Amino acid sequence: MKLNRILLKLSGESLQGDHSEAIDTDRLSFFAREIKSLTEKGVQVAIVIGGGNIFRGLKGTSQGINRVQGDTMGMLATVINSLALQEALEDIHIRTCLLSAIKIESIAEKIASRRAIRALEDGQVVLLAGGTGNPFFTTDSAAVLRALEINADIILKGTRVDGIYSADPEKDPNAAKYSVITFDEALEKGLKIMDLTAFTLCRENHLPLIVFNFNVQGNLLRIWMGENIGTLVKI
Repeated sequence: MKLNRILLKLSGESLQGDHSEAIDTDRLSFFAREIKSLTEKGVQVAIVIGGGNIFRGLKGTSQGINRVQGDTMGMLATVINSLALQEALEDIHIRTCLLSAIKIESIAEKIASRRAIRALEDGQVVLLAGGTGNPFFTTDSAAVLRALEINADIILKGTRVDGIYSADPEKDPNAAKYSVITFDEALEKGLKIMDLTAFTLCRENHLPLIVFNFNVQGNLLRIWMGENIGTLVKI
């Protein structure tokens, strides 16, 4: 599979590193260098990052915050994370374009698929912030939606585990890892890879997905080179 344009999905929690701060600058720098390894090969990279390190809408709801208000706060948190990653990328001379589903004129342009594609074709890393711009949708759903809008070849979901397992490998030492699995098999087994809306969008539009450990140096480049890293989910 030749990957010319990818959508990289990162969790907000991944920015925390091993420290208690919401955003760890060392982790940001690491992510930026990993992304640069792809851009140096001419790969077009778009990024969707969550906001859970700052605020998670569902957690706010459990604490009495209105769901719409909580989700809006979560979407704003993704803008903060995108700004942080943008700074880390530009610090190592990677040109970027920050687009937001939420209208914030002084910070980012409004997301439009043609604008994002033009920036990608111009060699810029495109950060797609603000989720879908609507409450009740996760950033996983936003990532799939944006990937489809920009005609990405694949979604690469960076996590802290090295793929998809039959059970939580951090809790079950007997959990078996899948190197390749179909969308139908994952649904039958009840594997929690993405929320159902996001997963169904991938499946219906034949958009492949790789889940991999983004904390291992070089994994992103190895995937592009065709190595069997993480778990491939396909039709």
